[in-house]
Amino acid sequence: MLAGGRGSRMGGVDKGLQNFNGTPLALQALLRLQMQQGGLIGDLMVNANRNLSAYEAFGSPVWPDTLSDYAGPLAGFLTGLERCETPYLLTVPCDSPLFPLDLAQLLAQAFDDESTEIAMAAAREDDGQLRTQPVFCLMRVQLLESLVAFTQAGGRKIDRWTDQHHTVVVPFDRPGDDPKAFFNTNTLAELHALEKP
Repeated sequence: MLAGGRGSRMGGVDKGLQNFNGTPLALQALLRLQMQQGGLIGDLMVNANRNLSAYEAFGSPVWPDTLSDYAGPLAGFLTGLERCETPYLLTVPCDSPLFPLDLAQLLAQAFDDESTEIAMAAAREDDGQLRTQPVFCLMRVQLLESLVAFTQAGGRKIDRWTDQHHTVVVPFDRPGDDPKAFFNTNTLAELHALEKP
């Protein structure tokens, strides 16, 4: 679970520790990961760069970025790949508390094709367009070497790295899907608005 950002648009607060319906966002994400259908989730870990003891209190190992200066989600991917002890790494951000409970199951289906290296979620946004949600992805751990090379060369954009690999986009656009499932809360106002039914 990715909680390593600066929280700049939230006034610099640690986003993962902000409450959503009485539960810190990061803990909400960990609980949703534990509830994933299909029993596909192994050990959980948190990528965070400050307030490490607060994140450790949620019961999962906490690892800061190995890259300096809050290098973005790819730094979290890199940390996860370095620590992952399973063939695949699933990443979710701490600031989208309503992500689907079948996220892992649907992303895993993309790997029925052995050439798949990354499966990335996509969702329909307010303007009707289906857009990728790149921090919700499942990837092969063998991609560590590729990501190390990409970040050492100064790469920081997720899509520029995933474009180098066989990436399958998995749409979450079914009848009954929550239109707010992948909404990420960048401000406290957005967080409070999302709490309302």
